[in-house]
Amino acid sequence: MNMPISLDWSTEEVVDVIHFFQGVEAAHQKGIDRVDLMNRYRRFKEIVPSKSEEKQVCKEFDEEAGVSCYRAVQKAKAAESDRVRL
Repeated sequence: MNMPISLDWSTEEVVDVIHFFQGVEAAHQKGIDRVDLMNRYRRFKEIVPSKSEEKQVCKEFDEEAGVSCYRAVQKAKAAESDRVRL
């Protein structure tokens, strides 16, 4: 699978963005700890602070992976339980 990454990101940032995407996939497949997903999202937002860039990167990933970053994060924000699963 092709991951949407920027050549401007450091190796650590690329790893952290991929870690967030893996969390989104986990939320769709088997579920993920809500706090874990939100921590991954916060780190992702440090790397991709622009809302428009976030939408672009997530759209590319969503289309490639068949998931929704937006839905996963929204579900985590609204979750009353400790696990997020779509």
